[in-house]
Amino acid sequence: MTIKRNYIAGEWVEGSGTTRNINPADTSDIVGEYATADAEQARAAIAAAYAAFPAWSQAGIQQRSELLDRIGQKILDRKQELGELLAREEGKSLSEAIGEVGRAGQIFKYFSGEVLQLRGDIQPSVRPGLEASVTREALGVIGMITPWNFPIAIPAWKIAPALAYGNCVVFKPAELVPGSAHALTEIIVEAGIPAGVFNLVMGPGRVVGDTIVNDKCVDGISFTGSVNTGRNIAAAAVGRMAKVQLEMGGKNPLVVLDDADLDTAVECAVNGAYFSTGQRCTASSRLIVTEGIYDRFVEAVLERLKTLKIGNPLNPETHIGPVVDERQLQQNLKYVEIAKEEGGNLVFGGEQLQLETDGFFQQPALIIDTTPEMRINREEVFGPVASVIKARDYEHALELANDTEFGLSAGIVTQSLKHATHFKRHAQAGMVMVNVPTAGVDYHVPFGGRKGSSYGSREQGSYAREFYTTVKTAYTSA
Repeated sequence: MTIKRNYIAGEWVEGSGTTRNINPADTSDIVGEYATADAEQARAAIAAAYAAFPAWSQAGIQQRSELLDRIGQKILDRKQELGELLAREEGKSLSEAIGEVGRAGQIFKYFSGEVLQLRGDIQPSVRPGLEASVTREALGVIGMITPWNFPIAIPAWKIAPALAYGNCVVFKPAELVPGSAHALTEIIVEAGIPAGVFNLVMGPGRVVGDTIVNDKCVDGISFTGSVNTGRNIAAAAVGRMAKVQLEMGGKNPLVVLDDADLDTAVECAVNGAYFSTGQRCTASSRLIVTEGIYDRFVEAVLERLKTLKIGNPLNPETHIGPVVDERQLQQNLKYVEIAKEEGGNLVFGGEQLQLETDGFFQQPALIIDTTPEMRINREEVFGPVASVIKARDYEHALELANDTEFGLSAGIVTQSLKHATHFKRHAQAGMVMVNVPTAGVDYHVPFGGRKGSSYGSREQGSYAREFYTTVKTAYTSA
């Protein structure tokens, strides 16, 4: 099996070791073998990006725009192939995987236009005879550390704006999903990226990630992952005055009011809580349901769960694929047991499934009659597990929705304009959904949360410029 290599300073480079990429739906299927970088190679990638920055940051915006457009088109042209690779290595259904690849392509195309839209200001000075200009410039070398749950879309929404605004990139993907990262790198190279502007270093976070975070030549760090890792990165970055952007956990509520359309409520809950195997930071893992519709809602969700097919993600009939690996599966199973021990009523699923192939399959779990203080309602599970909390009325439901250290996404299902409007204003979350699932954000609008979910500037859309650029004020004497 050919070992897929790292990409440093315009060259494909052997690693200090290798890792095997295992299909979570069939552990006998080796997706590929990938080189792992050591600290020295990570430093070489940073040095290459640092050396390339002066020329790239001053390159014409038309050149950068055309490069990003080529990358986006190449991704879209290979959507089926890349979707199959993503489904094999991460486990989400083929339709979801292809959709994610399409989103990655559209992100690059979006920023091929956005690079032409970077505006500044010219203002008269309060001092006669002076003119003040305010412009934005590239930040510098950006270190990117991405998670396994969206192995091509999340890298895309970090890499595309970084390159668009003239930054150079050192990219470390999650160890579980090197395949999509390597394929994306191949496309970026084929599109004509100058040497050193973009670098791929695969390997463990404690080696490659720590090197990126602590290197004085890295001007900004964009991270998506766990809360604890994010806090450690923030401390290290602030300690050396580097810019930092963090997207971390979620414990997202979906509020269902008595006046909700039941079919809409069920689809929002099932899609948001269970699709992509519940492995989305925006998943609606807390279903907060008012008393008048509680029993009908639970019964309807149960019936809907019975129709879902769990299996090989490459099978077009599959709705939900495997959990990403054994460690995550065991964590999910542990949380189901904890919920039962604390008084929750497991009315559907939760157990590991034995299917035709050896994989990490779990039946989606629905746990009802839970209370806000239970761990299942406090801690992020990151699997196909949803809990239901009964609320007295809208005001109580809103209070429960906000009763969390996280604040990424929140949803409500209602036919009341009054309650929908109030919820959009008072839900303590960075993103609010009305009558749609909590998971799912367009590529051209800002993504991010509040409280323990996010730190720093928003990602995606025109708001990405806040992180990837720095503001300069200049004066000119008339």
